[in-house]
Amino acid sequence: MARYILRRLAIMVPMMVLISILCFAVIKLQPGDFTTQYLTDPRVTPEMVAQIRARLGLDQPAPLQYWTWVKGILTRGDFGYSFAYKRPVQELIWERLGWTVVVAGATMLFSWVVAIPIGIYSATHKYSFLDYFLTFIGFIGVSIPSFFLALVLMYLSLRLGGTAVGGLFSQQYIGAPWTWAKFVDLLKHLWIPLIAIGLSGTAGLIRLMRANLLDVLQAQYVVTARAKGLSERVVIYKHAVRNAINPLISLLGMQLPELISGTIVTSIVLNLPTMGPFFYDALINGDQYLVMTFLMFSAFLMLLGNLIADILLAWSDPRIRFE
Repeated sequence: MARYILRRLAIMVPMMVLISILCFAVIKLQPGDFTTQYLTDPRVTPEMVAQIRARLGLDQPAPLQYWTWVKGILTRGDFGYSFAYKRPVQELIWERLGWTVVVAGATMLFSWVVAIPIGIYSATHKYSFLDYFLTFIGFIGVSIPSFFLALVLMYLSLRLGGTAVGGLFSQQYIGAPWTWAKFVDLLKHLWIPLIAIGLSGTAGLIRLMRANLLDVLQAQYVVTARAKGLSERVVIYKHAVRNAINPLISLLGMQLPELISGTIVTSIVLNLPTMGPFFYDALINGDQYLVMTFLMFSAFLMLLGNLIADILLAWSDPRIRFE
């Protein structure tokens, strides 16, 4: 297992290099750059725009811009300069990275804790009233856009007299030191992002867990375990669930970047201090180094998530070996 992990870590390096080249090429293929927005301003002359492009290094050939960016990362840990925010990219990323991890991690935990038991119950109580009801809720969860659900939850919270709507903290706790009251205020704000962002993933996991467990329960080794007189609880949780959950673990690597890049509109609606709105603003403004850093971070999360999923698969199913 140790050699497998080292090989995967070594493969991640050329993969990240290839991804960075492809992302930079796609960004440079789009028409215009950061200075294009000044062309519509009558107060800015073309000569002034040319001076801005020269100062920002946008007049250099694309390969030279890419090499300058990569060399800064390798030698100084410098991910470039944000043209729109006029600050180093790493400062902007680190400011939002913590809350991005908190929201994404809490959403994943919420999805798995809710989806796995419900999926097991639906499979073991097939065609019951609750099975039909939970399946119906799952279809609704998959079909409703997360940003629309966020708006509905905000409206309902306000109608019921709630004030913890939008953001992660109330006004008096923004920038304040951590106290028990601030933590409670965070929990009051966090439930809306958890449900709005996590409901679609939770509904999908429920359906997948139910379908996988139904298939496993028809396998011969499950029939044999029942014939040997094992209790239904042991048959389901010790034998069937351990095999049915493997495809869900494989999806874990896909969930990490999706929670960050796939919920940009929801983060904007809820005014969350995460990286999603930064990425959207960077795309609109042509802030290429901020876009590149975000895409590289998402790609790294994808590769890391797949590695973690493979390790968890080997742990959950002893038959899986990677040596």
